[in-house]
Amino acid sequence: MLAASLALIVLVATFGWLVFGRYVLNTTPTWVEQLALLLIAYITYLGAAVGIHENTHLGVTIFRDMFGWKVSMVLRLFIDFVLAAFGLVMMIASIELVIFGWDTLLPMLNIPESFRSLSAALCGGLVFVFAGLRAIFRVVCMVHRKPYNEKGVF
Repeated sequence: MLAASLALIVLVATFGWLVFGRYVLNTTPTWVEQLALLLIAYITYLGAAVGIHENTHLGVTIFRDMFGWKVSMVLRLFIDFVLAAFGLVMMIASIELVIFGWDTLLPMLNIPESFRSLSAALCGGLVFVFAGLRAIFRVVCMVHRKPYNEKGVF
Protein backbone atom coordinates (compact mmCIF):
# COMPACT_ATOMS: atom_id res chain seq x y z
CA MET A 1 0.00 0.00 0.00
CA LEU A 2 2.94 2.30 0.71
CA ALA A 3 4.29 1.89 -2.83
CA ALA A 4 0.87 2.58 -4.37
CA SER A 5 0.45 5.61 -2.13
CA LEU A 6 3.86 6.99 -3.08
CA ALA A 7 3.03 6.45 -6.75
CA LEU A 8 -0.20 8.40 -6.23
CA ILE A 9 1.72 11.27 -4.64
CA VAL A 10 4.15 11.33 -7.57
CA LEU A 11 1.18 11.24 -9.97
CA VAL A 12 -0.46 14.26 -8.32
CA ALA A 13 2.87 16.13 -8.22
CA THR A 14 3.57 15.50 -11.91
CA PHE A 15 0.10 16.71 -12.88
CA GLY A 16 0.76 19.81 -10.79
CA TRP A 17 3.93 20.31 -12.81
CA LEU A 18 1.93 19.77 -16.01
CA VAL A 19 -0.55 22.52 -15.07
CA PHE A 20 2.25 24.86 -13.94
CA GLY A 21 4.22 24.23 -17.12
CA ARG A 22 1.24 24.66 -19.40
CA TYR A 23 -0.32 27.77 -17.90
CA VAL A 24 2.57 29.56 -16.18
CA LEU A 25 5.64 28.65 -18.24
CA ASN A 26 3.63 28.21 -21.47
CA THR A 27 5.59 25.00 -22.14
CA THR A 28 3.74 21.72 -21.74
CA PRO A 29 5.89 18.89 -20.35
CA THR A 30 5.06 16.05 -22.74
CA TRP A 31 6.50 13.26 -20.59
CA VAL A 32 3.81 13.63 -17.91
CA GLU A 33 1.19 11.64 -19.83
CA GLN A 34 3.43 8.60 -20.26
CA LEU A 35 4.56 8.73 -16.64
CA ALA A 36 0.92 9.01 -15.54
CA LEU A 37 -0.01 5.89 -17.52
CA LEU A 38 2.86 4.00 -15.92
CA LEU A 39 2.02 5.17 -12.41
CA ILE A 40 -1.68 4.36 -12.81
CA ALA A 41 -0.75 0.78 -13.72
CA TYR A 42 1.28 0.44 -10.51
CA ILE A 43 -1.37 2.13 -8.37
CA THR A 44 -4.10 -0.12 -9.75
CA TYR A 45 -2.23 -3.42 -9.60
CA LEU A 46 -0.64 -2.86 -6.21
CA GLY A 47 -3.97 -1.64 -4.83
CA ALA A 48 -5.65 -4.79 -6.14
CA ALA A 49 -3.04 -6.98 -4.44
CA VAL A 50 -3.57 -5.12 -1.17
CA GLY A 51 -7.31 -5.70 -1.58
CA ILE A 52 -6.67 -9.44 -1.76
CA HIS A 53 -4.37 -9.29 1.26
CA GLU A 54 -6.81 -7.33 3.41
CA ASN A 55 -9.84 -9.19 2.05
CA THR A 56 -11.48 -5.95 0.94
CA HIS A 57 -11.80 -6.74 -2.75
CA LEU A 58 -15.19 -6.78 -4.40
CA GLY A 59 -16.93 -10.10 -3.91
CA VAL A 60 -20.40 -11.57 -4.08
CA THR A 61 -20.95 -13.26 -0.72
CA ILE A 62 -24.64 -14.14 -0.85
CA PHE A 63 -24.10 -17.83 -1.71
CA ARG A 64 -21.24 -18.24 0.70
CA ASP A 65 -23.13 -16.57 3.56
CA MET A 66 -26.42 -18.43 3.13
CA PHE A 67 -24.85 -21.81 3.94
CA GLY A 68 -23.64 -23.08 7.28
CA TRP A 69 -20.16 -22.65 8.72
CA LYS A 70 -18.70 -25.84 7.17
CA VAL A 71 -19.92 -25.15 3.64
CA SER A 72 -18.90 -21.52 3.97
CA MET A 73 -15.36 -22.55 4.97
CA VAL A 74 -15.09 -24.92 2.00
CA LEU A 75 -16.29 -22.19 -0.37
CA ARG A 76 -13.83 -19.70 1.11
CA LEU A 77 -11.04 -22.23 0.71
CA PHE A 78 -12.05 -22.85 -2.90
CA ILE A 79 -12.07 -19.10 -3.59
CA ASP A 80 -8.60 -18.74 -2.07
CA PHE A 81 -7.24 -21.53 -4.27
CA VAL A 82 -8.85 -20.00 -7.37
CA LEU A 83 -7.40 -16.59 -6.52
CA ALA A 84 -3.96 -18.09 -5.91
CA ALA A 85 -4.10 -19.94 -9.25
CA PHE A 86 -5.22 -16.75 -11.00
CA GLY A 87 -2.35 -14.83 -9.41
CA LEU A 88 0.16 -17.45 -10.51
CA VAL A 89 -1.10 -17.44 -14.11
CA MET A 90 -1.13 -13.64 -14.11
CA MET A 91 2.43 -13.52 -12.85
CA ILE A 92 3.72 -16.04 -15.41
CA ALA A 93 1.95 -14.35 -18.33
CA SER A 94 3.13 -10.92 -17.21
CA ILE A 95 6.73 -12.10 -16.88
CA GLU A 96 6.50 -13.19 -20.51
CA LEU A 97 5.32 -9.66 -21.38
CA VAL A 98 8.19 -8.16 -19.38
CA ILE A 99 10.69 -10.26 -21.34
CA PHE A 100 8.96 -9.50 -24.67
CA GLY A 101 8.83 -5.74 -24.14
CA TRP A 102 12.33 -5.20 -22.84
CA ASP A 103 13.67 -3.94 -26.19
CA THR A 104 10.82 -1.47 -26.78
CA LEU A 105 11.07 1.94 -25.12
CA LEU A 106 8.18 3.95 -23.69
CA PRO A 107 7.86 7.20 -25.63
CA MET A 108 9.04 10.34 -23.82
CA LEU A 109 10.40 8.36 -20.86
CA ASN A 110 13.02 6.28 -22.71
CA ILE A 111 12.66 3.34 -20.33
CA PRO A 112 11.74 -0.20 -21.39
CA GLU A 113 8.06 -0.95 -22.04
CA SER A 114 8.56 -3.85 -19.64
CA PHE A 115 8.20 -1.53 -16.67
CA ARG A 116 4.49 -1.27 -17.48
CA SER A 117 4.09 -5.08 -17.53
CA LEU A 118 6.17 -5.44 -14.39
CA SER A 119 3.31 -3.99 -12.33
CA ALA A 120 1.02 -6.83 -13.46
CA ALA A 121 3.70 -9.41 -12.69
CA LEU A 122 4.15 -7.99 -9.19
CA CYS A 123 0.40 -7.99 -8.63
CA GLY A 124 0.08 -11.59 -9.80
CA GLY A 125 2.89 -12.70 -7.52
CA LEU A 126 1.45 -10.89 -4.54
CA VAL A 127 -2.06 -12.27 -5.17
CA PHE A 128 -0.57 -15.77 -5.42
CA VAL A 129 1.27 -15.35 -2.12
CA PHE A 130 -1.57 -13.66 -0.23
CA ALA A 131 -4.37 -15.98 -1.38
CA GLY A 132 -2.13 -19.06 -1.17
CA LEU A 133 -1.10 -18.34 2.40
CA ARG A 134 -4.69 -17.65 3.39
CA ALA A 135 -5.69 -21.01 1.84
CA ILE A 136 -2.95 -22.76 3.81
CA PHE A 137 -4.12 -21.10 7.04
CA ARG A 138 -7.68 -22.18 6.30
CA VAL A 139 -6.60 -25.79 5.75
CA VAL A 140 -4.64 -25.79 9.01
CA CYS A 141 -7.62 -24.36 10.85
CA MET A 142 -9.95 -26.92 9.30
CA VAL A 143 -7.64 -29.77 10.30
CA HIS A 144 -7.35 -28.49 13.87
CA ARG A 145 -11.06 -27.55 13.95
CA LYS A 146 -10.35 -23.98 14.95
CA PRO A 147 -12.15 -20.94 13.52
CA TYR A 148 -10.23 -18.83 11.07
CA ASN A 149 -10.44 -15.08 11.48
CA GLU A 150 -10.41 -13.13 8.19
CA LYS A 151 -7.51 -11.04 9.52
CA GLY A 152 -5.35 -14.16 9.48
CA VAL A 153 -5.34 -14.75 13.22
CA PHE A 154 -6.06 -18.23 14.52
